[in-house]
Amino acid sequence: MSTRPDLISAAWRKSSYSNGDGGSCVEIADNLPGIVPVRDSKAAPEGPALAFSAARWAPFVAAVRDGSL
Repeated sequence: MSTRPDLISAAWRKSSYSNGDGGSCVEIADNLPGIVPVRDSKAAPEGPALAFSAARWAPFVAAVRDGSL
């Protein structure tokens, strides 16, 4: 049994914190049920991605937004 999510249908979008001048480019795909994959689109756009459960991703984003992290 594989624990790797199938990312073929992932619709990647760039983080709003990335910029067009070659800055840190983080992409996420939020169209997959139950998981949120994250990848470094600058260094390895076709490389590996980290996949988080949607239930864990939401509190992480909230903590980043409110400055807790």
